[in-house]
Amino acid sequence: MSLDMVFVILIIIFSAIVHEVMHGVAADRLGDPTARYAGRLTLNPIPHIDLYGSIIVPVFLTLVHSPVFFAWAKPVPYNPYNLRPGRFSEAIVAAAGPFSNIVIALLTGAIIRLAGLGAEINSVLLLIVVVNVMLCIFNLIPVPPLDGSKVLESFLPRSLQYGYQAWRHSLERNPVFGMMLVLLFIYVFGGQFGDFVYSIASKIAGI
Repeated sequence: MSLDMVFVILIIIFSAIVHEVMHGVAADRLGDPTARYAGRLTLNPIPHIDLYGSIIVPVFLTLVHSPVFFAWAKPVPYNPYNLRPGRFSEAIVAAAGPFSNIVIALLTGAIIRLAGLGAEINSVLLLIVVVNVMLCIFNLIPVPPLDGSKVLESFLPRSLQYGYQAWRHSLERNPVFGMMLVLLFIYVFGGQFGDFVYSIASKIAGI
């Protein structure tokens, strides 16, 4: 495995961990201390690493040169019944993960634009931008168990919300089916999705 591949995998793992930690931080701010009590509000990778989602999947995607890169850490636990009452509380917790990825992408893009570090370093930093833009957009796909399903639910009218919620909960109890839908999306639209992500990353980085 080349050094570039190792670096991409490390970026994916670190970005996925930040993503999960921010779910816990948002829940904690909204009144649910479950993640804090579980010791999950830390950037120490050990409590967050998922053998399959944090290592096997990103290594496989990197080795096969997949146009789409994604990974996940162990989900940070939270109890929605502890959250501050409000229609958007659970959506805020869900959106905090993708939001953290786009913040990383924007900050890294600002460094590329402003620091003048040279083409070689900028190409490495661009990888950070690409991976985090991809994680952000990918996780906002409204298919359970991805974060976008909770975000979409909060914006639906009440007449549709309960039916969608029941469908979401059923897929979350059987996440294999939801991930099969996501993998089907990657198989059908992976190339276009990768091009779309790279175009956004390039605009952020000014490259």
